[in-house]
Amino acid sequence: MSLKLYLLRHGETTYSRTGSYCGDIDPDLTAEGTQMAEAFAGAHSAIAWDAVFVSPMKRTIATATPLCEASNMEMQFRDGLRELRYGKWEGQTNEFVKENYKDDYLRWLSEPAWNPPTGGETAVQLASRASLVVAEIQETYPSGNVLVVSHKATIRVILCNLLGIDLGRYRDRIDVPAASLSIVQFGTLGPMLKVLGDRSFMDADLRSLAGT
Repeated sequence: MSLKLYLLRHGETTYSRTGSYCGDIDPDLTAEGTQMAEAFAGAHSAIAWDAVFVSPMKRTIATATPLCEASNMEMQFRDGLRELRYGKWEGQTNEFVKENYKDDYLRWLSEPAWNPPTGGETAVQLASRASLVVAEIQETYPSGNVLVVSHKATIRVILCNLLGIDLGRYRDRIDVPAASLSIVQFGTLGPMLKVLGDRSFMDADLRSLAGT
């Protein structure tokens, strides 16, 4: 049996609901976000989990909690799984950023791999720290099922890194809505994407939430 890596984005927050930038700031899940986490646990707690790795933020911990409680699993926290750091854009709307940081925003939009949000982090820097966690998982758990609970940009970057997609296109090629699940299976020829952005475990009302 080879390693199967489950990448779960945290449930909805007020920032994911509005689309405002949220990296280092640490909001709670909304009531709907908690329901998303519970729905994930209800559908996946019977899997024989080998480990659960979690970004040490309230929104990811709250998302992982129902599954961990149902499966009797302990969370392993890794700073490398934290969200992209948005610097001065933290908590701001897209419209505010476009108006107040226009040059940085346009550079970031065209090439986010190497151009950071104002005072923030590039996708290359994010990939560097997140890839260390993935490498640790591959070394420690060469087979089995491992859950990673992380964030939108972080999961997109991890997937691009694993699948050989240009990091500068992580925002254009990969979509991971709130509380969606992506699965990568590691085989003799390397990582293969098996599932992307799945939310079928939620009811229709939760799935209707954009959660971007």
